[in-house]
Amino acid sequence: MSFSTLDLEPRLLKGVEALGYSSPTPIQREAIPHIIKGADVVGCAQTGTGKTAAFILPTLHRIKPRGGLKALIVTPTRELALQIGEVARDAARFTGHRFVVIHGGVGYEPQLQKIRKGVDLVVATPGRLLDIQNRGALDLSGVEVLVLDEADRMLDMGFWPDVRRIIALLPEKRQNLLFSATMSSDVLRVVNSTLHEPVSIEVSPASTPVEKIHQAIYPVNQMQKSDLLVALLEHAHLERVLVFTRTKHRADRVHKVLQRAGVSSAAIHGDRTQAQRQKALDSFKAGKTRVLVATDVVARGIDVDEITHVINYDMPNSPDDYVHRIGRTARAGAEGSALSFLAYEENAQLTDIERKIGMTIVCEDLEGFAYKDRIVPAADRQVPTKSRPVFSSGVMGRRRGSSGRGRMGRR
Repeated sequence: MSFSTLDLEPRLLKGVEALGYSSPTPIQREAIPHIIKGADVVGCAQTGTGKTAAFILPTLHRIKPRGGLKALIVTPTRELALQIGEVARDAARFTGHRFVVIHGGVGYEPQLQKIRKGVDLVVATPGRLLDIQNRGALDLSGVEVLVLDEADRMLDMGFWPDVRRIIALLPEKRQNLLFSATMSSDVLRVVNSTLHEPVSIEVSPASTPVEKIHQAIYPVNQMQKSDLLVALLEHAHLERVLVFTRTKHRADRVHKVLQRAGVSSAAIHGDRTQAQRQKALDSFKAGKTRVLVATDVVARGIDVDEITHVINYDMPNSPDDYVHRIGRTARAGAEGSALSFLAYEENAQLTDIERKIGMTIVCEDLEGFAYKDRIVPAADRQVPTKSRPVFSSGVMGRRRGSSGRGRMGRR
């Protein structure tokens, strides 16, 4: 199937070429026709499935250029807003649509200037959007299309009260599009209260975590995690590495450890300015920085195709966060590895994760590393009964071996 079969107007098809798409992804193929027809749509899709273009293209198709603000896209983080803006820029290259990306971390005036000149589409984070609206600079009364992107993350980050305030400012008659990586009970409540008889679309990415990502647990004492990370980077073939920590303080500390060890790295988290975060991300994308250390808050704004390894320096608190983290690797058909450092006190998180993905994650060792005072999960431990698969479509349950490093027992 080609994009020309989706009834997009010709100028948008030229934008599709600018985006580098040759044929629609499953989420684009399923969602675009429904959105063009004006239906409310709820889409469950991971980052990397092409979901941004799945709502940008038909939204631009439905609104006239130079007709005033008709479409609003709300997303939880600055990085995501900027990435959506990049897709909108390329898609609208030949249509004449004007848009602005509104987010915190930068001054108000450049964003206000764009608004004053007139925009057809706004991409915004909730807090900054309300700030600008409270200044009387933005009229939302003509919005015809509302897109809520990464709804689950907005709920997790506590943005939903702001989103409700934004929705109250919009016309009651409008088209609603909601996209989320997971369909939790909280997200379903939002769907029921916000969307009208929505079309539900759920697709898996081209490769689900258990199919393409080699997952491994590295049992290690909490105090040895930094030493193990440096040793892995010295002795193993880890090219472009994304490291996740639980807190901003730990992200900065790990970054400093790596710098002292001579490993090019950068840290990205909520306390960094937008300029600092963008600089770090651009350097990582360009391959100038080998290791990017991040927290979960900014994880979904990291959209890089050639990440070879994800390392969970700290086990995530939520199994969904684990899925989102490891989904940064094995993109666009490539293979990738997800290595998780497991301290004894993090065993509960491992149990929840294995229940979520429906498999036992193999334990591995780094040969020659002097481990101290650790507990290694038994190799024959049973996978707890999972409540639901990570993705409702796609093959579950396949797993890879330990790449020759050895399956471990309790020690």
